[in-house]
Parts: sequence; C-alpha cells; structure tokens
Amino acid sequence: MTAVLVIAARDDWPTDRIVTALTDGGAEVFRMDTAEFPMDLTLAGRIDARRGWSGSLTTPFRAVDLADITAVYYRAPNAFALPPTMSEPERRFAAAQARSGLGGIITALDCRWVSHPAAMSRAEYKPLQLATARACGLAIPPTLVTNSADAVGEFVDDIAELGGQVICKPVASPVLIEDDQLKTVYTRLLTEADLDDLRGIDTTAHLFQAWMPKLHEVRLTVVGHRLLAAEIHAESDAAVIDWRSDYANLVYEVTDVPDAVAAGVRSYMDRLSLRFAAMDFIVGLSGAWTFLEANPCGQWDWIEHATGLPIAQAIADELQGVTS
Repeated sequence: MTAVLVIAARDDWPTDRIVTALTDGGAEVFRMDTAEFPMDLTLAGRIDARRGWSGSLTTPFRAVDLADITAVYYRAPNAFALPPTMSEPERRFAAAQARSGLGGIITALDCRWVSHPAAMSRAEYKPLQLATARACGLAIPPTLVTNSADAVGEFVDDIAELGGQVICKPVASPVLIEDDQLKTVYTRLLTEADLDDLRGIDTTAHLFQAWMPKLHEVRLTVVGHRLLAAEIHAESDAAVIDWRSDYANLVYEVTDVPDAVAAGVRSYMDRLSLRFAAMDFIVGLSGAWTFLEANPCGQWDWIEHATGLPIAQAIADELQGVTS
C-alpha cells in the first residue's frame, strides 16, 4: 500500500480540498497536525544498518506505516500540544525533543514533497527571493533593506532622479497580533510627510522598493512545473497600492504566462527546491512582468474560487506524480 501524508492545521479548510481531490482519485491519505503530538499522535520509528526509517504514526482512529508514505503535503501545522502539567522549562525542552524526533523522522522521509519544510523555510526570505529571481532572469524592482534613515534618504533621492516614487512594506510576514486582534501591515506609498519624519527606522529592518506603475498585478500559483496565473485588477485607490487591503474591489481574469517569465519561474522553483509557490508580479505599462515575491506557503483557495483555476487538483496530482 502507498499513502500520502498530509501535515496541516486541522482547521485549514483549503487542505480539505486537497484531501478530497486525493481521495477522489483513489489515494490513501493520512492527515495529521503536529498539534496532535504527543497526546493524540504516537510515533514509533526505527532505523538500522539493513533499512531506513520504518515504523508508524498512529492516532486513536488511524495509522500509517512510514515505509508506505510516497508523498508529503506540508502546510503550516500548529505547534505541539504538550501536557498542561509541564512547567515552562519542561515544555521548552519537550518541544525541542518533539521537533527533533517527530520532525526529524518525517523530514528524513525519502519521498515526493510539496514542499519540504527545510526548503520552504529558506525560501521565505524576501532578500533571497529577489536574488534568486534576478539570477533566473526575472525582472525585479530596485530594493533597499535597511534600518538606516540616511540610507532611505539616499535611496529615495536615487529613485526620484529616475522620476519614480518609493513604497515601504514588511520584510517578513505582514501579520501581527495586538490587543488580541489580528492586524495586517500593508504596502505604503511614501509621502513627503513620511520622508520628513523617519523616526523608528532604526528599530528593525524595513524593505523599500521603487514604485512600479502598472496595468495590473498577477498572482501566479506554481505547482511543480504547472503555472496557474490570474490577473488581479484593482478598482480602488487602496487596492492599487496593495490589493490585499481591499478584496471587495478586485476583478480577476485567467491569463497566460510569457515564455521568458515561465522559464525564469521554473528555474526559480528548481533552484530553491520548491514544488509550490504563490508568486506575485506587476505587469507594467509596457506589458513587462516584474517579480515582487514568492510565498512558499501562500494562500490559493480564494483565487481558485474566483477564477476556476484547478489549483487543488494540481497539488493532488503533484503529490501523486501525475503530469498534465
């Protein structure tokens, strides 16, 4: 028997679509959340000179033989849920052991990954994304990462000499929790008032980029070597700056990817050992595509719903080695 191991948060409903696509196609699926370990998930793994890792993962309802796993889908599972009787030092120690034990065995599985967590972790760094995109022949915007107000001023002056403006956005995840509320830091087009008061720049790293005038943006969902692209047309001032800030005023249209961009994207994926990424591009006034970023664990369900692009099925196919 062969099986697909799905590792994701239990309440991640886009993953439900992938599980459905897998089971509809006849695949055996073992789904788990790392939050189930160690209280509701049991690991028993063995390795010796005769064979690699074997053994099982077991819940109160199901079990899978490690040797039967042919593919793993990995998407942002929750933290380990440790016994509440543990002290805080004990919890930190136990979490480290769980990560090295359960995580170590799973990441050692020699099978198809979408995508391997080590590759995903590395690929989250935006500076690496931009350097890789550039090396793969994709156009990128002039970019500065700094905690220096002087460096910001110099960068803005350089861009202004070319007749452009500058935006600022987070280098890492734009989401934070404050006062028990989930908040998002959106891309901001810098104004003269912003530039007159750069206090706080020295407190952490910030990312600044040249503002790119555009016809529209593109969300390109990459699954293996399949490219599923949709134009995103903004119909409000806020959405023009950052379309994530105003989903209600977006219009989508399925589109094709230019051959040169497609070649660069596939090279990017290969260089970073990724089998999935949600990429964002700007399509400039001339029609040229400019790479912005690539999230190795990006959202895709809403774009499938809006456009009909078969993303869940593409992920299921990739896990099973089905080529289109």
